[in-house]
Amino acid sequence: MWNFWEKVFTPKPFDEGYLQVSDKHKIFYHQYGNPHGKVALCLHGGPGGNSHASSAANFNLKKYRVILFDQRGCGKSVPAGLTEENSISDLCEDINRLLNFLNVKGKIVLYGTSWGSTLALYFAEHYPEKIEHLVLSKIFLANADNKLWEEKIAGFVYPDVWEKVVASVPEGEDIPAYYYKLVMSNNRQKQEKAVKFYARYEYNLSYLVLPKMSDEVSDDEIASAKIYIHYAANKFFLSDNELLNNIHKLKKIPVHIIHNRADLLCPLMGAYQLNRALPLSTLDIVPAYGHVSNKMRLNIKKYLKSLN
Repeated sequence: MWNFWEKVFTPKPFDEGYLQVSDKHKIFYHQYGNPHGKVALCLHGGPGGNSHASSAANFNLKKYRVILFDQRGCGKSVPAGLTEENSISDLCEDINRLLNFLNVKGKIVLYGTSWGSTLALYFAEHYPEKIEHLVLSKIFLANADNKLWEEKIAGFVYPDVWEKVVASVPEGEDIPAYYYKLVMSNNRQKQEKAVKFYARYEYNLSYLVLPKMSDEVSDDEIASAKIYIHYAANKFFLSDNELLNNIHKLKKIPVHIIHNRADLLCPLMGAYQLNRALPLSTLDIVPAYGHVSNKMRLNIKKYLKSLN
């Protein structure tokens, strides 16, 4: 039912196009709502995900000019799956480039979900003067706790899935680094193995009822997996607890955090720590399971609609 209404109310962009952000990368952007309204920028999840017009529908489009874009190598951005010149600092500067290109002046509302919350925090810590309000859902701090959760604790809930992930990894070898070699090879079988055993593990953690997965692996899925595993193998290009260590830079910015209590992909603890560290933050703990839920979507939409 949700998907039906989401399609019905998906807005149409008033502008879309491409921006060359480096010699190798061109990012796709799209804008919705009031061209003269207050600016909000949405950051999608992943790494390796893509933006969706439905994110813009969460805002009051009579008041807001909502900007979305596909991060390097993702979605409609080109080249698909390119990992060169692709790090969190590159994405951070792309946000600046896009805002300058679109002639955005003044402070913005920045909304990030999942990996998008990671990127939103990173950007805000580097450019706090550009942020009026942060709205973050499904918090991912990309630290050692997240790696511990993925590789040690979540396996207690998904032992049947995790067993397949580690079965072929040589003893003592870092798991994402091993699958990164596979997905970046020119061997289709190895690439598909990386998708099926590692990239899809993250997807499985989003659900209690495991989704049925196709035996076929598309080119788009491989491109997405290249980006995701590239970041995972490089510890998301962050030092451990870098985001929390620099969180004092955001102490004067209002922050709203929304998180499902039983999110088995991104545990609630990260959102709780973030809330404890930010004096102007509020935490909405949604009594739901999974990485996403209809209740969470409704809460996000209600909050974003309430922004002045």
